[in-house]
Amino acid sequence: MPQYVDIANVISDRIQKGFYRPGEKLPSMREICTSFSVSLGTAQNAYHFLEENGLVIPIEKTGYFVRQGQLASGHLPNVQPVTQEPVDIKNWHSILELAASSPSDGVLQLGRGMPDVDSSSLKPLLKALSQTGRSTDKRALYYDDISGMKKLREQISRMLIDSGCDIAAEELIITSGCQEALSIAIRAVCEPGDIVAIESPAFHGAIQILQACGVRVLEVPTDPITGISIESLEMILEQWSVKLIQVTPNCNNPLGFIMPEERKRELLNLAKKYNVMILEDDIYGDLSYRYPRPLTIKSMDMDGRVLLCGSFSKTIAPGLRIGWIAPARFFDRVLYMKYTGTGSTSSAAQIAVASFIEDGYYLLHLRKMRAMYHRNLQQTVEWIGESFPTGIRMSQPQGGYILWVEFPKNFNANAFNKSLLQRKIQVVSGSIFSSSERHGHCIRINFGHKLALLENGIRTMGELLKNESFYGS
Repeated sequence: MPQYVDIANVISDRIQKGFYRPGEKLPSMREICTSFSVSLGTAQNAYHFLEENGLVIPIEKTGYFVRQGQLASGHLPNVQPVTQEPVDIKNWHSILELAASSPSDGVLQLGRGMPDVDSSSLKPLLKALSQTGRSTDKRALYYDDISGMKKLREQISRMLIDSGCDIAAEELIITSGCQEALSIAIRAVCEPGDIVAIESPAFHGAIQILQACGVRVLEVPTDPITGISIESLEMILEQWSVKLIQVTPNCNNPLGFIMPEERKRELLNLAKKYNVMILEDDIYGDLSYRYPRPLTIKSMDMDGRVLLCGSFSKTIAPGLRIGWIAPARFFDRVLYMKYTGTGSTSSAAQIAVASFIEDGYYLLHLRKMRAMYHRNLQQTVEWIGESFPTGIRMSQPQGGYILWVEFPKNFNANAFNKSLLQRKIQVVSGSIFSSSERHGHCIRINFGHKLALLENGIRTMGELLKNESFYGS
């Protein structure tokens, strides 16, 4: 057994026995080197091993910490079994109800996947947007290149280096948000009636796009720590002619996991073996609590099998509607679909975002938001522990601001949300994260809000759970 694994096992044992508590800072690399008489490389490998196994989290320029809310495996959400047959998607009415709600309704929206847009770190962006509107430069008034503004594509190309990707600006297409990127990618690869394999639970927006494209869906059991089940997926690929695998391996929505690198490689190798394309959604990847941020599957792709999508909707603001796609071998088809769809994306927003990134403000903003979301997660887990009934299970997000909470099987999340709405609070039922309304006993919570609002929302939920029954027979 490698020496770094022995060291990792010692630290893991101390965590499990409570010697190191959730949220506690672990010994520095130098201290590990001294205590175990090993090299710096061995110490680093030990912590990377612990990180891959979901026990610790690195904080930029600070060190490694025991994962907050580190629970015994029995308290993680269950891996849900699914029917191994393709299905048509039906639950679009619930999505419309969620989409129709707006911040102006006076409802605390703990369900919608929106970032905190009140941060002072966004002031330079607001200034850039204002300057674009007042500028005598009329670029913002013209149609831009269908591929998007070159300056913005160049900035995104540089950013992608952090995720391990070497993608030139000429290989990128700017879209109107990640929704359009996903939609174009799916239509470029699939025809109506084709089969697409997805995680379960999966991002509800992607599920609805799949429905609109007329494809059938196969849900694959997904682990809250390691991601989509490679073993179950291979059984599916052996039985069915799958055209596309759609995944969110980094800071997954809604489970929050970061898929270990080895599992990413296994997924890519499996796709190669069965000649299946992969659509990778990396929209939350920049919000990883891990430093450096995790690699994408695309970074391991040598034959153009992975279409990579991203956006600034979850890291900056959804109203910008700036996303992007690296379509690999489908570039021409995707570009044509962009042209026949929305055409070019808003020039004014592209100009402002490009300047925000180029001037270094985006990285500063990310650093601030990652720290804030991580603190919010720790506090949210604590409040839920104090306010919610026993018997629940929670995900352990490794980035972003989304928490998945699982109640006993007979819990009715839709009824719970309806009662919450009467108190001006909204969550999202887990049923919309499935193509066939599974996960109806789960809810998704956005913990990216101001702490005072968040505490009020969590404690109100706790009171409601004590005083009313949402459990069936």
